Amino acid sequence: MALPKFLIKRSPKQKNIRKIRGLINDCHIHTVCESAKCPNIGECFSRSTLTFMILGNICTRNCGFCGMEKGIPLPLNPEEPKRVAAAVKKLKLQYVVVTSVTRDDLPDGGASMFAAVIKTLQPLKVEALIPDFKGNKEALNTVLDAGPFVLNHNVETIPRLYPFFRPQADYKRSLDLLKSAKNRGLYTKSGLMVGLGETRSEVSSVLKDLRKISCDLVTIGQYLPPSKAHPKAERYVLPEEFEEYREIGKKMGFLKVFSGPFVRSSYHAKEAVEELI
Repeated sequence: MALPKFLIKRSPKQKNIRKIRGLINDCHIHTVCESAKCPNIGECFSRSTLTFMILGNICTRNCGFCGMEKGIPLPLNPEEPKRVAAAVKKLKLQYVVVTSVTRDDLPDGGASMFAAVIKTLQPLKVEALIPDFKGNKEALNTVLDAGPFVLNHNVETIPRLYPFFRPQADYKRSLDLLKSAKNRGLYTKSGLMVGLGETRSEVSSVLKDLRKISCDLVTIGQYLPPSKAHPKAERYVLPEEFEEYREIGKKMGFLKVFSGPFVRSSYHAKEAVEELI
């Protein structure tokens, strides 16, 4: 199935990657943009924006859609908060998105490192895009206590497709996490991919579930396999369908709905919250 024209992205990737890498000048700093093979990397790096990825770059889970390296992670680096803060300073960022691989090997899933990074970056606004910590409430509270501006956690897809694409995750657990964050007074954000075999009504149902727990922001983007070894997209969703989802979400009451073929969970993250800052 050939890519339609609207999914062909022409960006000078390598030039921009070298530019950002030169500015950061720290090989220990990981970005989800590079590790997850994000199609927006050229565009975002050209604007000196990125998503920092802490806790290493090896994931303990095996989600079917993800291009992250899987395996046994390396030990944590206690200098990581300082390294991220130094990179943020060099890039002159005012809004920082921090995510991680999933670290089920750690007792707290890496929550304490998230908290340390958030605290080190303050008073800057930080969006924490976190894993589910296997439902560990104490771990979640560790992150929430650190005071992120936005708590982001992706439901990723519709419940029916979890066994295939997210076998180690749980849809209700993800909703409970977002609800807990909202109950603490934080802005909450989630995202999902389309083109995996879901129906329009199933997408609308997920949006309804997110609004039931007062989720503020949502992102909807096209699934694109990160390699030939990954499952192929069932279909390429047309731009007008993405616009329909945006309108549906807007009518439901989301503060902001980012919906489009290349939208990802941290795509234009600062622009998504500018009215809230």
